[in-house]
Amino acid sequence: MAFHVRDPETDRLVRELAAQEGVGLTDAVRLAVREKLESAKQAPSLWEKIQPLLDEVARYPETGLEADKAFYDSLNDE
Repeated sequence: MAFHVRDPETDRLVRELAAQEGVGLTDAVRLAVREKLESAKQAPSLWEKIQPLLDEVARYPETGLEADKAFYDSLNDE
């Protein structure tokens, strides 16, 4: 189940984390992956991120005007 890291920067980062935490390379990789996965689980979803924008747009009053093809064409000078 072993894997080989061929990227020098990744190798350096894993070794730096291992030294910082006082653990072996395998444990350093496990620690980093576990922390990243936990962080991703706690991150807000896309819907949660855009909800304030959706709420703001919903507060705009309706004009009662109907946008038709001529209106959209006029936006593009057609």
